[in-house]
Amino acid sequence: MSGHSKWANIKHKKEKTDAARGKVFTKIGKEITVAVKEGGGDPVSNSKLRDLIQKAKANNVPNDNIERCIKKAMGASGETYEEVSYEGYGPAGIAVIVNATTDNRNRTAGNVRAYFSKYHGNMGQTGCVSYLFTDVGEIVVNNEDGDIDEDKLMETALEAGATDFKSDGEVFIITTEPDDVYAINDDLVKAGYEILSAEKTKQASNYVTLEDEEEIKFMGLLLDKLEEDDDVMDVYHNWENCDR
Repeated sequence: MSGHSKWANIKHKKEKTDAARGKVFTKIGKEITVAVKEGGGDPVSNSKLRDLIQKAKANNVPNDNIERCIKKAMGASGETYEEVSYEGYGPAGIAVIVNATTDNRNRTAGNVRAYFSKYHGNMGQTGCVSYLFTDVGEIVVNNEDGDIDEDKLMETALEAGATDFKSDGEVFIITTEPDDVYAINDDLVKAGYEILSAEKTKQASNYVTLEDEEEIKFMGLLLDKLEEDDDVMDVYHNWENCDR
């Protein structure tokens, strides 16, 4: 089975998460607030909230924090967030999708547009690059010690409903349907595997390699600025030789 290797990207994200966990908690909290406002505070009947609770746990957010966030969202009347998505191009036409949760659409749009402009890209119209991406679920299994039986893990993953399986050095990357990712993750945890990340994400249909040092520099700066923005939840792109 095949698939684009994203471990360098995942590893970079994990390192940044470890270094700035408070910001990660804040961002997930905003997403939970939106989900509760839209569908209520019961994860049994609110599938979006259920997925976000799983996402929070995968990012090591304490259960007490999650519960407080849900209760606050159920009782809050002043906080109003909305989800927005932006599309654009980085240096050399790298496709970029930015998902944000904001209480001020004008502020967020202005910031995102400024990042694209400053770092040799440009923000485009809705739909300009989204057709290049497919929604998937992705689970990363730790194999740092190299002692996992690959055939056994692949069999377990496929029996649980996975759609693709790839070995990538010190990890295995398992692709799923978006709505199946957390259930399959639970099955793998029960089977004794150590999960490094499990999330819904976007997979590009093709990837672009950057060779020019200036393009690499500015594309890296663009991604860093987007990910540092408090309103930005997720950034997806099709940069092949990305180290972040």
